[in-house]
Order: sequence, then structure tokens, then C-alpha cells
Amino acid sequence: MRRAVFLSSPDLWQRGFGRNHPLKPERLRRTQALLEAYHAFDVPHVELVEPRPASDETLALFHTPAYIDAVRRLSTGDRSVPAHAYGFGPGDNPIFEGMDKTSRLKTGGGIQGAELLLDGACDVAFNYSGGLHHALPARASGFCIFNDAAVAIAWLVERDQRVVYIDIDAHHGDGVQAAFEETDRVLTISLHQDGHTLFPGSGFVDEIGRGAGEGYSVNVPLRPRTDDETYLWAFREIVPPLVRRFRPDVLVTQLGVDTHYQDPLTHLMLTTEGHIALFEELAALTPGRWLACGGGGYALDVVPRSWTLAFEVMSEQTFEDALPDAYREEYGGRWLHDHQGPDLSELVRKRTRERAEEVVAAVKEIHGL
Repeated sequence: MRRAVFLSSPDLWQRGFGRNHPLKPERLRRTQALLEAYHAFDVPHVELVEPRPASDETLALFHTPAYIDAVRRLSTGDRSVPAHAYGFGPGDNPIFEGMDKTSRLKTGGGIQGAELLLDGACDVAFNYSGGLHHALPARASGFCIFNDAAVAIAWLVERDQRVVYIDIDAHHGDGVQAAFEETDRVLTISLHQDGHTLFPGSGFVDEIGRGAGEGYSVNVPLRPRTDDETYLWAFREIVPPLVRRFRPDVLVTQLGVDTHYQDPLTHLMLTTEGHIALFEELAALTPGRWLACGGGGYALDVVPRSWTLAFEVMSEQTFEDALPDAYREEYGGRWLHDHQGPDLSELVRKRTRERAEEVVAAVKEIHGL
């Protein structure tokens, strides 16, 4: 059985951006509650581990000292810090008390997972509170304060590991791409909704890296309303051959589930069955060390189910489709899997498939597939 670690702590959902913000800590609490209701942590090959906060030194693998200090001071209410200069303020990234501690835990979980993998203590580590892929070295962006994936990958590269980063969030993984676009030690692959239609407005096919990293950034932008079948086809055409050619030591994945058709912020049309297929594809690609991060997902009834399905795949367990009674009584819902999908016309399916075929052909030509 694959040895799996789940990194979580109640401290992760005690604080957040506020009641009206889309990124609700509640989704983390519900995910752990659902896994506990399924007794996912009660088997010998699975361990629930409490993350430790990332140190300044660790954060500085990607972030600037000035930014690290600014986050700390802003968290304590220091009004002398120019918040706007660091990407904070009303809107996407409001300041909240305890922001520094919570954000360090999310990043520390990624480092802790990487350590456990290299030590041989597990085969897969799921830092589900992470996946905050938009944060930049000196700026918060897109609900992301510290970029846990970039920090963890930098830590792995320091230890002479070759890393493939695969991002299946609906939003382009711009911060991680930027972190490694000049190195051939990291291959970044992002499948996402076309940047012409969604934040952050990047992730186009011609973004391929620079210098030594030219050809090591790969982007597959998909049209809004792309469904399971077309998304999975594009993934299978591009991702496995690139991973096989690169021969990584560690697989790092960002498992944003805002690709779901019920997500309120995005426009892709995947179901939980599409998510499961993607998780299984990723599991098949792992070289034996898999660090999984969370990411986006803004439908509270969807995120816990999809990430529970992700951990089902990671830990090679089987959960009943009917949600456990204790979870249903607390949070509602009936089924772990979707029992219906998006209502898409054949014309929409045809057009999104045609666009995906154009994108895949372009990616293959640029990257020599």
C-alpha cells in the first residue's frame, strides 16, 4: 500500500480573509471532517501529521526578507507598513489578524511533506491547505500570501532533486512558473482556463521559460465550458510524455478543484469523476515521491468531496459513495460522487474540443512531442 501522510491542524481554519471572501477556511475543516468520518486516518499506512510553521529562512527560499517582515508586521496591525505595495488591501488579499501564523503553517506543511518524502517516511504527502500558487516573491496575489509550492520545490532543488510540478487548478500557476522559468531542474506544467477569460490573465502556450529554462514551462489553456472528456484527453496527450521524458525524482502537484462545474468563480465543467480520473493519472506518474498541494475551489459542498476522493486515490482506500451519517448531519449532502453533471449542448462540446485540439497541437509542436 502507498504510505500516505495528510498534513492538517485546526489552526489552519481558525482564521481567514473574512466571511464574505471566496477562500473560506471552512473548506479545510470540512475536508478533514469528511476524511475522519470515513476513518481514513485509522489504517496503518496513513498518518495524520500536524504541520509546523515555516521559518524566515525557509520562506526566503522564494520570498524577499522585506516581504516576509511586512506580512509579520501587517498581521499584528502595524499601519506603518505600505500594505498596497505588497499586494494587500480590500478585495482579493485583505489583511487579517493571525495571517502570518496561518500562512506559515500552510507553507511549513509543504516543507514538512517534502522532508518526509526524502526521508523515506512516506510515498505521498498531501498538504491540502497549500497550493497557493499565485504569490510572488514580494507580493500577495490571488488569495495567496506565501507560495508554499515554490518554497517546497526550491527546497527540493537545493537537495539535488529533479522536480515536475503539475497544476490542475482552473487558474494558471503563474507564481510557480515564474519561480522556475530560468532553470532546467524543474518542469512546470499548468492546465487551466484560458487566461483571456480568467485571472491571472497568463498561461499561454508561448510561455515556455527563458535561458536554461527554455522549454521547461508548459501551458495548456482551455476554453470555458471544457468538460471531463476533453480536459482528460488534453492531459493525457501532453502530460505523461513530458513527465516520462523529464524523469523526475519528485512529483509536486497542485490539486485545485475549482475546475468543477459548480464552482462560482470559474467556468470549466469538470465533475468529481473527472477529478478522480486526474488524480489517478497523477498517481500513475509519480516516481515514488509525490508532494500534493491543495489549491482553489470555492463551492463548499464540492471541495471536501473532491479532496477526499484525491486522498482516497493517494492512500489506496475505498470510501462508500453515501456520505457518512455524522458528516451529513453536520454539513448536509448525500453522495461523495457527483450524481449529475453539467448540461452542455453538443455544439459547446464540439467547440471546446476543437479549441483543445488546436492548443494541444501547438504545445506538441513547441515542446517536441
